[in-house]
Amino acid sequence: MNTRSTLPVPSGDFLENHPIDEIQVGDGATLVRQVTERDIQLFAAVSGDVNPAHVDALYAKTSHFHEIIAHGMLGGSLISTVLGTQFPGPGTIYLGQTLKFLKPVHIGDTLTVTVKVTSMDKTTRRVRLATTCIDQDGDVVIDGEAEVIAPTERLRILRTDLPEPLMADKNLRYDQLLNAAKALPRIKMGVVHPCSREALEGALDADRLGLIQALLIGPEPRIRSLAEECQLDLSGFSILDVPHSHAAAAKAVELARAGEVDALMKGSLHSDELLSAVVNAQSGLRTERRVSHVFVLDVPRYPKPLLITDAAINVAPDFDAKVDIVQNAIDLAHALGIERPKVAILSAVETVTPKLRSSMDAAALSKMADRGQITGGLVDGPLAFDNAVSLAAAKTKGIQSEVAGDADILVVPDLESGNMLAKQLEYLGGAQAAGIVMGAKVPIVLTSRADSAHSRIASCAIAILLIAHGLKALA
Repeated sequence: MNTRSTLPVPSGDFLENHPIDEIQVGDGATLVRQVTERDIQLFAAVSGDVNPAHVDALYAKTSHFHEIIAHGMLGGSLISTVLGTQFPGPGTIYLGQTLKFLKPVHIGDTLTVTVKVTSMDKTTRRVRLATTCIDQDGDVVIDGEAEVIAPTERLRILRTDLPEPLMADKNLRYDQLLNAAKALPRIKMGVVHPCSREALEGALDADRLGLIQALLIGPEPRIRSLAEECQLDLSGFSILDVPHSHAAAAKAVELARAGEVDALMKGSLHSDELLSAVVNAQSGLRTERRVSHVFVLDVPRYPKPLLITDAAINVAPDFDAKVDIVQNAIDLAHALGIERPKVAILSAVETVTPKLRSSMDAAALSKMADRGQITGGLVDGPLAFDNAVSLAAAKTKGIQSEVAGDADILVVPDLESGNMLAKQLEYLGGAQAAGIVMGAKVPIVLTSRADSAHSRIASCAIAILLIAHGLKALA
């Protein structure tokens, strides 16, 4: 059975060329293209040319041009586009090109790119063409000459559909977070056992950025040896010498209880070591609220920050623990400036199913929010992951909800599912992650030992916003 489509293909979906026998002096082609900021960013990403004149708006303001300009070779690449796809077209071999850059190209400029044959040798199939790029004001911005070998056979080839490139400014939300934190007073942070490069570097960088005043708590000889090995300058930093990680955790909690530090940051010790000191009934930092962890993720394909809880502390939380987990996440969202966060309680399905405990818990948590027992956010569930973050998926399944497809917070059934979800988004989805512990007397930056200094700095910024929000609430 022949399954090939017999529907006609629009002519615009084909590339057609001009063989050497059909080419005359004076022939040519033209392409009109508006240069966008996205074009410049994509060209920078592909070429690696991140000259600040092209990608840094603040620097560009101080330059000779006073604003971002396009790479000269971006315009030059449009000449190649005309030669390879229009004239002479497919089958053309590009031999050489001269270019003179006569005027800068700015974001929003419209370029008319023209190639025109000036001479040719049909025996060798060599063709010379004048190549020009003219802007919307009629000024020549690029002038040059190309030499090509023209094709011999006429070709008509279906245009290849390329995938849409994903452009995500991975630093935009990070910079916004840092700028918000920098506008607030720096906090005193106890850095617990910073005995890996990532942990020590993150603490030092956060201090030098003006976010925190770092107190390094751990074995001093080991910390100084690490700093020397990694060429990190410890000048001006205080080190509280203790013999090992257990002692560091105990001392850090003691300082937090006494109000000598405002927050804690986990270094290279195991999370259990620090948390066992935090939740100790006699000497710890417990409150009436259950301690829980919240990941704050910047996912490139999601239009806003995404909070996931609990993926690090509560292994299989019972219903009472989930109530606190939800409220902790809502409180964090408020500190991040999300006035009425949308909370999706996740399950494998979006229907209440008695045999599935997570769906029953989700339904009860939603009803508690309706009755004011959980406050400050819109809570709905059970919702499956797809219809929690995709409006299209929610509509397909006929779900009527203010939360579905637009969640700010995802509450997972247990630690395993949450940890896998967060790590998948980070390592496969390109998300940037920060992490904070809620429910203790002070914020606790709790990142993975493998997390970068960048992640630790973002987590410090979150701790600052949390403290400022708490002080504001008490005022």
